[in-house]
Amino acid sequence: MKSFPIYYRKGKQLDIWRDILKTKKSINLNNQTILVTGSAGFIGANLIQRLLQELNGSFFIGMDNLNDYYDPQLKEYRLQQIFEVEKMQQEQKKNRFLFHSGDISNRQEIEKIFEKYCPSIVVNLAAQAGVRYSIENPVAYISSNIIGFYNILEACRHSYGGGMPGVQHLVYASSSSVYGGNTKVPFCEKDFVDNPVSLYAATKKSNELLAHSYSKLYNIPCTGLRFFTVYGPAGRPDMAYFSFTRKLLAGEKIRIFNYGNCKRDFTFIDDIVEGVMRVMGGAPGKREGADGLPIPPYSIYNIGNSTPENLMDFVHILSEELVRTGVLPVGFNIEEHMELVPMQPGDVPVTYADTGKLEQDYGFKPETDLRSGLRSFAEWYREYYRI
Repeated sequence: MKSFPIYYRKGKQLDIWRDILKTKKSINLNNQTILVTGSAGFIGANLIQRLLQELNGSFFIGMDNLNDYYDPQLKEYRLQQIFEVEKMQQEQKKNRFLFHSGDISNRQEIEKIFEKYCPSIVVNLAAQAGVRYSIENPVAYISSNIIGFYNILEACRHSYGGGMPGVQHLVYASSSSVYGGNTKVPFCEKDFVDNPVSLYAATKKSNELLAHSYSKLYNIPCTGLRFFTVYGPAGRPDMAYFSFTRKLLAGEKIRIFNYGNCKRDFTFIDDIVEGVMRVMGGAPGKREGADGLPIPPYSIYNIGNSTPENLMDFVHILSEELVRTGVLPVGFNIEEHMELVPMQPGDVPVTYADTGKLEQDYGFKPETDLRSGLRSFAEWYREYYRI
């Protein structure tokens, strides 16, 4: 995987971050107890691997319910990758990663983890994902994305009791879906986002509102991250690039929605992980307002590639990389395997991230081009499925 520079390298903090984090509380990520929910998920597993590789003395708790929304074997594979990295990075034969199979919608389970391990940093990536599935199975989204996130917030709230330092920073996954049918592009964090076009988007906007209220009432440093179409090796099989590959390999046709007139801001997994790690180490600072009450230590950031790609171009690049890696045969004609169809309920014609705020506060902008990212996916797909 491509390695990006981060500001903690072997326990040393680089001078550049002293300027970048003027409005943030700098957190040394070394020697921390870090809880990552959704740890067998696409982003969660990649994040924990990077944390294990980059940090010293930190202990990581992963939590995931390993549900069957998509192939659980892929989730087991990701967990195995984490354990392999941990084995290579072991310090004095000390285990640094603990996996807990559980659901964040179970309040008692969350409370037990907080009581036993007292995490100082929480990264909540557990959620029921997928726009289209939310139309078919709304209860899964209310359970995980609303009740589950409420349980996380409540645990963070009570982490400060008994003289304990509590959670220094809660980082949680939001989504570009909150922008709904906004026609103003690129999407900026200050844009109006009160017209969701799917239940999934509504739950993610609800997360942002809940986090803001808890941040205000209990002075919990919270940062929400609006991810834009994350892709890469070992990604989610329900995402277009993955499902397209499976169908093309089976000789089936792929459906191109809105007759191909869609654009997506595809963001490679390594860029997402780099962004999350930088944000983890810079929490919103705690301040008081003129009324003596806390100004919410709360922020929202887009993490996207800022380069919307036409869906037709995306399909052609994907097919070319699948041919190059031998997943599809030489001479494969992608035009014969496409079916242009109308827009689906819950979909939007374009996603496009304005990452100026992320660049300003954390000095980072995703930059992996689509071809490089799809090439990494195609190479992984060939090896994983032994083609």
